[in-house]
Amino acid sequence: MADSGLKILMLAPTPYFADRGCHVRIYEEARALCSLGHDVRIVTYHLGRDMPGIPVFRILNIPWYHKLEAGPSWHKLYLDLLLLARALPILFSFRPHIIHAHLHEGAFIGLLLKKICGVPLLMDFQGSLTGECIDHGFIKFDSPVARIFRWIEQMINKSADMIITSSSAAAADLINQWNMPKEKVIPLIDGVDTEVFRPYPQYEGRERLALPKEIPVVAYLGVLNSYQGIDLLLDCIAQLKSETVKVHFLIMGFPHEGYRDVAAGRGISDMITFTGRINYQDAPLLLSAADIAVTPKLSPTEANGKVFNYMACALPVIAFDTPVNREAMGDSGIYVKYGDASDLAEKIKFLLTDLEARKSYSALVSEKAFREHSWLARGTLLADLYLDLLKNNN
Repeated sequence: MADSGLKILMLAPTPYFADRGCHVRIYEEARALCSLGHDVRIVTYHLGRDMPGIPVFRILNIPWYHKLEAGPSWHKLYLDLLLLARALPILFSFRPHIIHAHLHEGAFIGLLLKKICGVPLLMDFQGSLTGECIDHGFIKFDSPVARIFRWIEQMINKSADMIITSSSAAAADLINQWNMPKEKVIPLIDGVDTEVFRPYPQYEGRERLALPKEIPVVAYLGVLNSYQGIDLLLDCIAQLKSETVKVHFLIMGFPHEGYRDVAAGRGISDMITFTGRINYQDAPLLLSAADIAVTPKLSPTEANGKVFNYMACALPVIAFDTPVNREAMGDSGIYVKYGDASDLAEKIKFLLTDLEARKSYSALVSEKAFREHSWLARGTLLADLYLDLLKNNN
């Protein structure tokens, strides 16, 4: 073992870094490990931008592929072959102690690399491969292709020496629905860097974004699609407008053009500021422009990392009542009936009209983020899991 710590080869079959949840987890895990003295190398697609302090190795440029948003694509078949080809020389020159593979595609590549070098493979599970393809309309639930995807997914799950999940609900799903051994599946939920994500003066973000100064602002930060509940959020906004509630929505993320058109068609554009994609480093300041944060994500088991960022910025958080959100916030969150846009509107109205409740929830989430959800603590746990894997591998 190197004197400076473990050597970790991270496989990221995604356009890292593109300012969205999956990429934040990759970055923050790697950054926490580096701060603990470990050596991390990330192999990823040609798209995205390098983040400071962590070596990144990219595949050959593919000029016709520009997709930054989440979701499946047939193009990933050859992109992942190129990722394998890019990882091979690094495997031989770097000689890692651990292969840390993000997503199922990364774990499949990691399995091939493991057969070459014999080091343990840890899979970072952020949701079902088959479930994601179905949720994005890529394949149909009961199709032969879906059955093939389930078989591939099960094979990949069983190939990993250990699986870490971004929520306890996802771990339970792997154990109960996919019949994975309990000892192989470890929840390692998302976290937040509380030195970076903290409250800023509200007026600074409002001035930068030209937001109304006297009207309460509700923020959303993340990918914009139906899977994240944005259609339901627009339904909620339309209801609030019909009730002449004075509130403005700050919707930050991409791809936003289609939703901008939908909002215009529904006559609610005057209540919304769409920023498009924002840099991860700008997120704390811009989130602090708001009074309340919402996350209408529909998945009951996938991670919801934006919640931790909201909490650290001391924003009261309104979310659907799912195990993932409960695990993150506990009694500090405001919970909405699952998939119910009307109840979402009611909870927003409650916080808009009760200033003392807003202050109370703000203090609760801020304290919980600082006390329980540090990325450095997550990195320490992750390094301990690596050591367990190496011990069992010898």
